[in-house]
Order: sequence, then C-alpha cells, then structure tokens
Amino acid sequence: MSSQDIPEENLPAEAAAHGAVGHGGTAVAQRVDDDPFHDPGLPAHKPRIQDIDERAAKRSERAVALLFTLSMLSTVAFIACFVIFPVDKLVYIWPFGRVSALNFSLGWTLGLALFFIGAGAVHWARTLMSDEEIADERHPIEASPEVKAQVMADFRQGAAESGMGRRKLIRNTMFGALALVPLTGVVLLRDLGPLPEKKLRKTLWAKGKQLINMNTHEPLRPEDITVGSLVFAMPEGLKEDDHNFQIEIGKAALMLVRIQPDDIKDKRELEWSHEGIVAFSKVCTHVGCPISLYEQQTHHVLCPCHQSTFDLSDGARVIFGPAGHPLPQLRIGVNDQGNLEALGDFAEPVGASFWERG
Repeated sequence: MSSQDIPEENLPAEAAAHGAVGHGGTAVAQRVDDDPFHDPGLPAHKPRIQDIDERAAKRSERAVALLFTLSMLSTVAFIACFVIFPVDKLVYIWPFGRVSALNFSLGWTLGLALFFIGAGAVHWARTLMSDEEIADERHPIEASPEVKAQVMADFRQGAAESGMGRRKLIRNTMFGALALVPLTGVVLLRDLGPLPEKKLRKTLWAKGKQLINMNTHEPLRPEDITVGSLVFAMPEGLKEDDHNFQIEIGKAALMLVRIQPDDIKDKRELEWSHEGIVAFSKVCTHVGCPISLYEQQTHHVLCPCHQSTFDLSDGARVIFGPAGHPLPQLRIGVNDQGNLEALGDFAEPVGASFWERG
C-alpha cells in the first residue's frame, strides 16, 4: 500500500499537506493532539505525604536513622564475631550444612552493615529529598559560565532540599555508619598473621646444642668436614616430622665449611670457628632463599635466586648482588664427646631484612 492509498487523516501533517498539494487539493492542518511524535511533557508533580505532613517526614527521618543505626550495630557485630569465633570452628546451619562459623558470621554482618547503609540512603532519597523531575535540554559538552553557575546553584539547592543541615539526626547517624564500616577492613588485617614479637630474632640454636648432619642425622665431628667441603646442619632435637619443622629450619638451617685458618681474613670469624670450621646461616639475607652453591677456591657462596654472593673467608660479607648484609655466623666448639656444638644463638636475626631489624 502506498501513501496515496492511506487516508489523509492518518498521515503526518507534512505528508498530508504534500499529498494534498500534489493532488491539487487544500492542505489540512493536523491537530497537535493527533501527532504521534508530540512531546507529552512531564506529568504534573504530585506531592508526597512527607512534603505536606511534617509528622510523616519525622517518621521517615526516624526510619532512616534506624537503618543507619542498624548498620553501625552490624559493624560492631562483625568485629565481635571476628574476635569470638576461632578460625577452625564449624557449625551446622540449614540449608548450608556444616560451614565455618567465622566466615558465615563475617559475611552476614558485613553484608547487613552495607545493606542498611544503602537502604537508609534510598529511603532518605525517596521520602525526604526533592522528587520533582526537571527537564534539561541537551547542551554543548563545554559548559558555559552560565551553566557552571547554574550547576552550583542546583547543587546548593539540592543540598538544602536534602535536609542535611536541618535533619541532624539523619546526618549524624549516616556519618556514624560510614565511619564504622571501614573498621571491618582494618580488623581483617589481623588475618595477615600474629605479630612476630621476638620470633624472627631467635632460632633453636643455643649453647650446648649439637650440630646434626642433615643427610645422616648424626652428630657432626670436626673430622667429618674436610677442607673445601660444604656440609649442612640443623640443631639437635629438631626432627623432620615435627609439625613446626619447616618454620624452625627456615631460621636455623646452617652451612659449614672448612677453611685454612691462615685464609680467614675476619678476626671475629676466626675466633668463632673451630680449627678453621666456620658455621654460617644458610638463609640468604636478601629474600630468604637457601644458599647451596660453594666455590672452594675463592670461598664464595652464591644464592641461586638472585645471585647474591658472600665471601665466607671474610665474615660472609656481600661482594655482589642485592643482599643487604652479611650472613650471620654461629659460634661453634667441641663438646666432651668430640662432637661439634653451638656456643649460643646467632648474634643477629637470620634471613631477609625486616622492618624492625636494628
């Protein structure tokens, strides 16, 4: 069907006019009400009950304040659950089954804290803030000075209509809820682990503890270590099936080499050795990698991770690489049975540097 077959009253005004003119007839003006593309405009604004009844506005204000208060209580409950529930406690909750009491309680309390803040903000906006719709014509991207001034005026008007200054109960409870919620993130920092206290400064080495060969699990004797050899040792009493073996060996791992006493340059190193046998920490002072590459002619040991190199004939000082300080030395001697023993713990913390080293 062509436009010629459509009655003129069903055509848009321009098409009808053109059609009429094309046929020699008189153009008929179409009424605006019949234009399907006519902008109907915005509906008439209908005031809410809170706009005309201050008692209803007060009820909404108290409801918003209650939601913000519930958010604060949920945040406090989050912190309480974090302290109360142990990390390994399981509880049965239908229909979830057996779940971690800590994770379940933290999820619910944090979720409720955020939900109540959102619900309070939405209820505030829907019942107390201005809801009058305003049409704004499209304008160029770059704002003119007049537009900027209008924006600031609208902002001030919106701030005034929000009641932020007048409704102090809402404002104060909202600030309280927003201030407490970030505490959940601060409390979670506890999961980084317990404070190290003095644990990083101490190892299992102590006076009288024998040096145990990590390969044979037998006490080491001076004759077991020849010039140019590299031997690894651990403290007496530490066993590989201990639950804390990896933690303790990560600090107490020891390497021993035998150097001709005349080749030892550092005076303290010579005093802390036994017949040229020197004992140094096996843990690199860069990021804690185990050191195992020894060059017997130069007495250098190399960390395989980042190539930090230490001179074992000169106090294990750093001669290359990113390590920040020498390897700690363990003072050793011989007991009544002729076995090598420690004469104390390391004089400084072993391994990678940490922020409270000093």
